[in-house]
Amino acid sequence: MSVMRTPEQELARFRGRLAVAGAVALVCFGLLAARFFYLQVLRYDYYSTRAEDNRISLVPIVPNRGLIMDRNGTVLARNYSAYTLEITPSRVADLEATIEALSTLVDIQPKDRKRLKKLMDESKSFESLPIRNRLSDEEVARFIAQRYRFPGVELKARLFRDYPMGSFGSHIIGYIGRINDRDLERIEENEDSANYRGTDHIGKAGLEKSYERELHGLTGFEEVEVDSGGRAVRALRRTPATPGNNLVLTIDLKLQEVVEKAFGNRRGALVAIEPGSGGVLALVSLPTFDPNLFVDGIAPQDWDELNTSPDHPMVNRALNGAYPPGSTFKPFMALAALMSGKRTPGQAISDPGFFDFGGHHFRDDKAGGHGTVDMYKSIVQSCDTYYYRLANDMGIDLIASTMGVFGFGSRTGIDIEGESSGVLPSPEWKKRRFKKPEQQKWFGGETISIGIGQGYNAYTMLQLAHATATVAAGGVMFKPHLVKYIESAKDSSRRMIEPQPIKTIPIKPEHLETIRRGMIGVNREGTGARAFAGAPYVSAGKTGTAQVYSLKGAKYSAKIAERLRDHALFIAFAPADKPTIALAVLVENGGFGAQSAAPIARQVLDYYLLGKLPAGVAPEDPGAEGSAEESTGD
Repeated sequence: MSVMRTPEQELARFRGRLAVAGAVALVCFGLLAARFFYLQVLRYDYYSTRAEDNRISLVPIVPNRGLIMDRNGTVLARNYSAYTLEITPSRVADLEATIEALSTLVDIQPKDRKRLKKLMDESKSFESLPIRNRLSDEEVARFIAQRYRFPGVELKARLFRDYPMGSFGSHIIGYIGRINDRDLERIEENEDSANYRGTDHIGKAGLEKSYERELHGLTGFEEVEVDSGGRAVRALRRTPATPGNNLVLTIDLKLQEVVEKAFGNRRGALVAIEPGSGGVLALVSLPTFDPNLFVDGIAPQDWDELNTSPDHPMVNRALNGAYPPGSTFKPFMALAALMSGKRTPGQAISDPGFFDFGGHHFRDDKAGGHGTVDMYKSIVQSCDTYYYRLANDMGIDLIASTMGVFGFGSRTGIDIEGESSGVLPSPEWKKRRFKKPEQQKWFGGETISIGIGQGYNAYTMLQLAHATATVAAGGVMFKPHLVKYIESAKDSSRRMIEPQPIKTIPIKPEHLETIRRGMIGVNREGTGARAFAGAPYVSAGKTGTAQVYSLKGAKYSAKIAERLRDHALFIAFAPADKPTIALAVLVENGGFGAQSAAPIARQVLDYYLLGKLPAGVAPEDPGAEGSAEESTGD
């Protein structure tokens, strides 16, 4: 049975409900007002900044990379602008179908697809990656007309690095490449992340890597107002990028070209240095490579060819290759003997053509010997027996300590990465090098081979040229450097790389004169005389032949497999009285130093001192004398 309510009761209930609803509404409006107060007043600064950030986008402006030039202003590395077609994989539904459709508008080669795949493996899916670089104007126009069909595909104007001299000097210049995870770690360690926003490439090798901070410049920013769809409406403010600084090198490109052409197709290295400053005039490693291959991301086929080549074109033989110096070691051994008092210039030996030690017959390079040999003759005729005895008298500890003074076995500190320290043998080195106790013991017979630049001796051509330059400079050792000065891109001001004397070796002038006279004799009447016949200047030199394969006492024959032949070496400085250039040459498997290396040095000195351009490849001299005994000499 239902209860009947009076109109007064219904009105009271209604008013109660209305009051409750009003209270709830009031509370809600109060909460909204409080929230509005919190957002609009208390958090105004925070949300105002967030709103501004949504409205304004910061677009990085990538700086122009600095130029690299030789000492005469010839450009070795430059930039140019071109369009690139880029894909963001995360924004493309069907990548293969998109590429197929794009290929009807733009020429996309299989190598472009392979490079994209390689970049995708190395990058994040939200990154924009190039499918085609350097589009023609016609290709740009075709794509723009059909752009609406390709979400996730963009046309961008990019700066590209270009090496106009191609392979010339590539081991010096190096190359740039796309930034990978390892590069990002290095950038973050240097707290440089903000400066690399928008930058896709970084120096990977050579001077491009060593001087990355100078070459890169400072990234600029543009404040752009955007709509709700993220499209730019107008530019608000612009902070221009600061271009990277230019590098002007000590390298003489013409000299570099003369050297590379003189080698022809032969493998090897040459380093030429100014004795009075340490400036590197030429640094050649052959074979070489084209750094332009790396700018866009090297194609797998090109990388395989470079990486699997038996000639190892990517190895910088001048800095990283360590070779026995052969008889080019003898002038330094002679100087060490004078400095230590173990020999005087006139002290002579009788050379029977061999040296017996511990029951082992160490043969001289000349059957029957050289007769009576003093220090001058030992250098001019490259008498092995003289240096066998000298090494035995000095002992390995004295040899190691004295040769270390000339920089053998130590990095020179040149301003480029990848330098090897080489091997200056000593009992301490052998203990570190070998694990088994029986291998760690130093034997007296090993000292004998060290005396003629064989055995465990292994040095870079940079070290050999550096030591030669030190002798040419009267004992003053300068730090080798490739950069002459750094030029500001803003105001063209120059920051000079001043010559840095590392030390002055206390060598008596009469001792230096003895060595200088002996090395002059090499090119006048000794093993280098044929190569320097008729030269209008006086030069000092020393030939060297470094054994690659032991013949076990057999006679050397030109019929031996090419890669088992001895390495040919030569060191020189000129003019002999006031040297302006010192160099070291290596021709891998070139045979005798006088045969292959000395003719190259002659062409280099002729050009540098006389301006004489060679007619072609430096010819080998098959008549040059050399050694084919187990103990290699010249």
